[in-house]
Amino acid sequence: FFRTVFFMPNLIGGIVLVPFAWFFSRNDENKDVRGTVFGGIMCGLALFAASTLQQIGIQYTTVAKSGFLTAMYIVLVPILRIVMGKRSTVRVWICVLIAAVGVYFLCAIDGFSINMGDGLTILCALMFSVHICVVDYFVQKHSGVWLACIQFIVVGIVSTPFMFIFESPAVADICNAWVAILYTAIFSSGIAYTFQILGQRDTNPVVASLIMSTESLFAALSGWVILGQEMSLRELFGSLLMICAIVFAQLPEKKRLIHTKK
Repeated sequence: FFRTVFFMPNLIGGIVLVPFAWFFSRNDENKDVRGTVFGGIMCGLALFAASTLQQIGIQYTTVAKSGFLTAMYIVLVPILRIVMGKRSTVRVWICVLIAAVGVYFLCAIDGFSINMGDGLTILCALMFSVHICVVDYFVQKHSGVWLACIQFIVVGIVSTPFMFIFESPAVADICNAWVAILYTAIFSSGIAYTFQILGQRDTNPVVASLIMSTESLFAALSGWVILGQEMSLRELFGSLLMICAIVFAQLPEKKRLIHTKK
């Protein structure tokens, strides 16, 4: 049923954003409609892949583990920027190693094994990294609200065939889930992802990924408070290593002191 609930909030969120997108961009000098539409489509495809992998994977793993594995994009984003020709440091690779060890302790409960849910969630982290990089590229040139609007509509449209292929949506089920649908449409799609795009206009994508990685903390806390899920000491140690990698990757570089003669 997750695809049915996933399809409607994004479509609703995109449609609701249309008047806001028009209002906030009416005085925008950049009228590159084709570029904006293309950027929105690229953002939508990346978000669709990431969110779908996350929702499938979370069925086979815990909320806490899903949150921490998803947060791997904090390390993957700098790596993708290297592929894009952006400069990086040795410290980033050290963080990759620390995060990899963290994943081992987090996932290897009975020997080293990553179950299907963990593997899908790691792929989800990769796609979220792609999404962050794609947003960073297009938001510098196009309206952030229009990008968000088109992004959600694309996710809703692409989700439609999968909804009918893998599920049998019924009006009664949709009506029973109207609270979840509206919550996701308003807070997750309409507000959260739109603010992400707007915020990335003036924020380094690596810093943006650090800020968004706090979702792992809220995921673990929510799993403990709401669902009663517990984490072993081994899993906590793996999570701690990943947090260290996340924080260490974002510490500012020491600037060389330049002494000038007066």
